Amino acid sequence: MRFQAAVLRAYEDPFTVEEVALRAEPAPGEILVEIVGCGMCRTDLAVRRSAGRSPLPAVLGHEGAGVVVRSGGGPDGGIGVGDHVVLSFDSCGTCPNCLGAAPAHCESFAALNLFGGRAEDPPRLTDGAGRALAPRWFGQSSFAAYALVPARNAVRVDPALPLELLGPLGCGFLTGAGAVLNTFRAGPGDTLVVLGAGAVGLAAVMAATAAGARTVAVDRNPRRLVLAERFGAVPLSAGASGLPERIRRLTGGGAQYALDTTAAPPLVADALHALRPTGTLGLVARFRTVLPLEPGTLDRGRGIRHICEGDAVPGLLIPRLIDLWRAGRFPFDELIRTYPLAEVNEAEHDCGTGLVVKPVLLPERGSR
Repeated sequence: MRFQAAVLRAYEDPFTVEEVALRAEPAPGEILVEIVGCGMCRTDLAVRRSAGRSPLPAVLGHEGAGVVVRSGGGPDGGIGVGDHVVLSFDSCGTCPNCLGAAPAHCESFAALNLFGGRAEDPPRLTDGAGRALAPRWFGQSSFAAYALVPARNAVRVDPALPLELLGPLGCGFLTGAGAVLNTFRAGPGDTLVVLGAGAVGLAAVMAATAAGARTVAVDRNPRRLVLAERFGAVPLSAGASGLPERIRRLTGGGAQYALDTTAAPPLVADALHALRPTGTLGLVARFRTVLPLEPGTLDRGRGIRHICEGDAVPGLLIPRLIDLWRAGRFPFDELIRTYPLAEVNEAEHDCGTGLVVKPVLLPERGSR
């Protein structure tokens, strides 16, 4: 089976859209999905800075949505041919965390999602010359017309929904909203400060507004702050002097929760100073430098924790977010701009420079 895919061949090179071949049929527990749309996430782009840990050449993409065209049967969760699905992160399903309804903390998460799969997983994609491409990224490799995925990764959705827009619910929007709804369990009367008004941060703002929490959004991009204000947050420039004091004043004495999406140590320090006693700071971005902690910032019950994939069970949170969207309370579609798959490099540029919050790539349908 041959189709078009965006291939990253070297860490510093642009993507090339080329013909690839899938040399396997779905095994039991797997499905073949025709991709209708796939969001571009900063985690995809971070492969360029992975210091060689993510194997190349590879087909990236992990916010796919599409239609099931083949099934291997077996433990497929009731998903069948013709179903519309949103694809999320991979997990083993058998470790203690997966069995404890915490698949985002799967013991094999890094191997399955970030570093090319487990050693026993053979490459199934090859390029036009027959050379193997890296095993599937996040169980998907959905910058492509088709993706062979574990059915465990897939969440069935109503076929009446705009499937091309739903892919980012599988990761970026899931992460921000899940941090608010699952990790913090924020509700009416709670206060939250969100550092960084990108896709994850703005999803957190929307979820907090839907939950009745009061939110302050911090960013250096005025256009992002306008969006944050539209979605219910009080906007605050990251360059403002006395940021902790401003946040404490806006939140009535300090935020109960803070969510950092920036991995910028100075902003993290400001957020810690802006927390009220017993407040919690959640970190979703990967730090590339040492994070200094000033004396006293963790006194009086304050804490820090890492949040992976919004602590979500995708099969529970994705339908919840869709219900909120249908009710007009989670307008994630306002953050999306679509691009043909052939314009993957333009989408990367626009994402990296902040011109667009969430690019979604649209493969050409029926390109077998």
